[in-house]
Amino acid sequence: MAISLSSSGLTRLTTHDSSPLFADQIDVKTQEIKPSSDETYSDLQELADDLPDSSPRFVLLSYPLTLASGRLSVPYVLIYYLPVNSNPNLRMSYAGAVELFRGTAEVNRVLEVSEAEEVVAIESRLKGED
Repeated sequence: MAISLSSSGLTRLTTHDSSPLFADQIDVKTQEIKPSSDETYSDLQELADDLPDSSPRFVLLSYPLTLASGRLSVPYVLIYYLPVNSNPNLRMSYAGAVELFRGTAEVNRVLEVSEAEEVVAIESRLKGED
């Protein structure tokens, strides 16, 4: 069965106009990528605190940054959260769906992280400081 995006997930991808963070997960039974909750996150620490220890997630991030040059940048990226202790079948499902999600969301970049603590460091990665 092929993985698809749920209609609520598609709507959310195309209608947000600020910079919230959305976490999505694959529903194992329906093989759809769906919102993991109705929660939106306003900062990376809040998101990191809520990420599960053993379940992958896709997180869309549109995050305003001031670069070292003083220029404002608003990168649109997909955070591919893949904890090392997650179920191998689930890991394979997410690996197969990452390009579908990336293409549908039209993100510029995919950042893979394996620990919630790495999410907080994404701002420095986006600024090119690491």
